[in-house]
Amino acid sequence: VKNSASVVQIAVGRYISSDTAAAFTITTGFKPLYVKVINLNASGDVTTEWYHGMAAASAVLRGIDGAQSLITTLGTTQLSYGFTVGLQTDLNVISEQLSWMAIG
Repeated sequence: VKNSASVVQIAVGRYISSDTAAAFTITTGFKPLYVKVINLNASGDVTTEWYHGMAAASAVLRGIDGAQSLITTLGTTQLSYGFTVGLQTDLNVISEQLSWMAIG
């Protein structure tokens, strides 16, 4: 497989809220085509994945029990300079660290 001549941009990071869990915006400096956010905690992990072309505030959600579903609110919203993570209460929990990856 041959890669196209385009430049691939990747950003990774971590986020934690110690005040009140709320939606938050990550600035990557590019428009992501894929975003993965994971909350790995003592109970297991919760993951959301958003793919280019999905509606705003949506994501594929995988819960601690491994069940997958498509959420259409409180998910990820693509921005021209990054993305917003909604207040999906199984993922975005006060004082629990989130790891994220965005690919553009």
